[in-house]
Amino acid sequence: MKLISFIYQDIQRIGAVIDNMIIDSLNDDAIPDDMIAFLEAGNVAHQALQQRIDSDYPRFALAEVTLLAPIPRPPKFLGIGLNYADHINETALEKPEFPMFFTKQSSCVIGNGESIHLPKVSEKLDYEGELAVVIGQKCRHVSLEKAHEVIAGYTIVNDVTVRDWQFRTATWTIGKSFDTHGPMGPWLITRDEISDPHNLSLKTWVDDELRQSSNTQHMIFNIYEMIAYLSQAMTLEVGDVISTGTPSGVGVKMKPRGYLKNGQTVTIEIEKIGTLTNNVINEPDSFIN
Repeated sequence: MKLISFIYQDIQRIGAVIDNMIIDSLNDDAIPDDMIAFLEAGNVAHQALQQRIDSDYPRFALAEVTLLAPIPRPPKFLGIGLNYADHINETALEKPEFPMFFTKQSSCVIGNGESIHLPKVSEKLDYEGELAVVIGQKCRHVSLEKAHEVIAGYTIVNDVTVRDWQFRTATWTIGKSFDTHGPMGPWLITRDEISDPHNLSLKTWVDDELRQSSNTQHMIFNIYEMIAYLSQAMTLEVGDVISTGTPSGVGVKMKPRGYLKNGQTVTIEIEKIGTLTNNVINEPDSFIN
C-alpha cells in the first residue's frame, strides 16, 4: 500500500494512492486521520482502507492535494553516519565499529514539494539522499531475526545538513536539525511492497546534475541490524523514523564544494518507492509566535 498524509479542502487526513488517485480516511472511525494512529490501529485500519480501495468509494486526484511528510512529526527521527563504504572512502574516515546514530529534531520535517531553507547563518548547506524505515510496532530488545516484523514501511529522506554547524558538537544534532532540513516522502510504502530493502537503486540530483548514484546493498549496517542495535538501548515506537545513511556524492566532498544555493532543486529517487523533490530558498525572516 502507498500511504500518504495530506491536506485536502483544508482538512488533514491520510489515504492510499492508486494510479495517482487517492482513497481517503474521511468519515470512517476504523481509519484514523493521523498516520501514527493508523499504523497503531494495525490490521483493522489496513483492512478498512483496503475495503475502500476494493469498492467504488469516491476518489480524487493526487494533484489536487497538498502532500505532507508521511509521518509529519515522528516521535523519534534518527539517522546514521558513515553507513556506506563509498561514502567512508570519500571522507577518508575509518569504518565505524558500531553504528553511529544521531538525532534529527522532528521539527525539521517537511514534505515533498516544500522548500528547504538556506540558513541566514551558513552557506554550507548540503544534501544526503537516504532510504528511511518507519517503525510499525512498539518494541524493545528485538532480535535480528524478528526485526523485519516491526517495520511499517519505507520512505525517502533528505538528511539536509549544515556542515559547519554539524561539527560544532560531537553529536551532530544542531547541524542536522535546522528547520526544513528533514524532507521526507512523498509517501510511505508498506513493508509487503518491498521484498528486499537492501537492493534498491538510490539517486540524487541537484537541478539536472546527478550527484549520488548507488544501491542500498552497499550499507555497512543493514536495516535489521540497526533496529536490533537501537532496541537494545531504547524502546522503538510506532512512527519512529530511522534514516539509513547516505552514499558518496555529497556536496562537501566535491571540488569545488557542491553546497546548495538559493533557487536550486534537490531530487532523490529510490527504486520501488518514488521521488522526493524540494527546492531551496533563502531562509525567511524570523518570527515570534
